[in-house]
Amino acid sequence: MERFCLEYTAGAQDEGKLLREFLKERQISKAALIDIKFNGGALLVNGSAVTVRYLLREGDTVKVFFPKEVPSEELLPEEMYLDIMYEDEYVLVINKPAGVASIPSREHRFGTLANGLLAYYQSKGIHSTIHIVTRLDRDTSGLMLIAKHRHAHHLFSLQQRDFGVKRKYEALVHGVLNGDDGSVFGTVDAPIGRKETSIIEREVREDGQHAITHYEVLRFGEGWTHVSLQLETGRTHQIRVHMTHLGHPLLGDRLYGGVELEGMARQALHSCELSFFHPVKNTAMKFRCELPEDMSKALEKS
Repeated sequence: MERFCLEYTAGAQDEGKLLREFLKERQISKAALIDIKFNGGALLVNGSAVTVRYLLREGDTVKVFFPKEVPSEELLPEEMYLDIMYEDEYVLVINKPAGVASIPSREHRFGTLANGLLAYYQSKGIHSTIHIVTRLDRDTSGLMLIAKHRHAHHLFSLQQRDFGVKRKYEALVHGVLNGDDGSVFGTVDAPIGRKETSIIEREVREDGQHAITHYEVLRFGEGWTHVSLQLETGRTHQIRVHMTHLGHPLLGDRLYGGVELEGMARQALHSCELSFFHPVKNTAMKFRCELPEDMSKALEKS
């Protein structure tokens, strides 16, 4: 895979249209076209190099070659087992175990998913940086969506803006949680911002970012509740903060006051379902993975 490439065929409606407009309609940004022009990309029509001023004819074959991406020198490749649920030339869906950070930080420079992905890319000849679409906290397990190229990430960003990328989680929270008006369903609509006394913690605050979490009570255990949650927004620590805001922090979540549960060495949160429209093939895709062993055993004990 030398360079990421997209291919299109001009239709009757594209006759006489500038290539620039044709590509804009396919959500290839002006910044991407500049990158293509000056950093080793190419625009080909019927196999010949052209500029964005080319006038299309019906039946023209358009190929867009994007420049190779150069990873940061600070990100080092590390061999790592990746539980790949799905892969094609544009997208990766990975089941991340708890205890693995998504990207390096001052506390966890190595052993992150990004390090493992870079090693995997290099072994496959994929010239790309790491584009994580749905990031998970270090101690949250489950499905993550990865774009294998900057343009695919751009398309996913547009999709996220329109709530096209949907995620469902399962969690164990402290106490008996009831939904709105005593039902099994509820919604938390509360803005989230950084806590002034911490560089890590978030909290519900009036000047925070808009955040909505929907939840459904699945079952009750001894002093805890098993819930399903769906994010409408994707703020840092959103589920953890919203459940704490309700007075029901996640079991094992020391940062937000969660009570420890025997056999759970981390917050009891798992990304169990992921759905989106493929950014290039434009087909609906949905993935689900079962609860990991630690959460499953906790449920069996109830």
